[in-house]
Amino acid sequence: MELLPLAAEPFTAPTDRDMLPSERREYVRTHRTCIFGYGRRNDGPAMSVVYYIPTDTDEILISTMRGRAKAKATARWGKVSLCVLDERWPFSYLQVYCDAVVDDDPELATDVMMAVGGRMSGNPLPDEARGAVHEMARKEDRVVLRCTPYSTFATPPRHLHRNDQDEELTHWLTASMPWDAPDRP
Repeated sequence: MELLPLAAEPFTAPTDRDMLPSERREYVRTHRTCIFGYGRRNDGPAMSVVYYIPTDTDEILISTMRGRAKAKATARWGKVSLCVLDERWPFSYLQVYCDAVVDDDPELATDVMMAVGGRMSGNPLPDEARGAVHEMARKEDRVVLRCTPYSTFATPPRHLHRNDQDEELTHWLTASMPWDAPDRP
């Protein structure tokens, strides 16, 4: 498994049609933040904004502390939802449903934290930072949430540029589709 680098340009969702399955996968691979959602025993679902790291095997990796609710819920339920966010306007998002497990490999935790640092700053962290990041991962008892997508739900970017766009502003129905669905003509 290889961690994918930060994309120079995130995939731009089409505004005139639903995203194809291959475009949904590219959307995930080229963005960097999502809302991490999971079920709770009481109340509604919990959600938090996180940076994520896509891999060449289509896993989505998220660093967190073992004591945090994200890790506990992942270990307990094994199902999470990720709402991958576009950082540009008009705003679009892609809901990704995943099977998830907690991985406590300290080297993977360090790798993911290094990659997250690069996504946060927009530049890869230098190799010299690895020792300090590894120590931080150890002190914070970091784990990696390995999320394997099985389904997606897309929402197109829609925006009013003026208040007289009645005929131009359209919506359409979309549906969940399997992560590995082929594109249809």
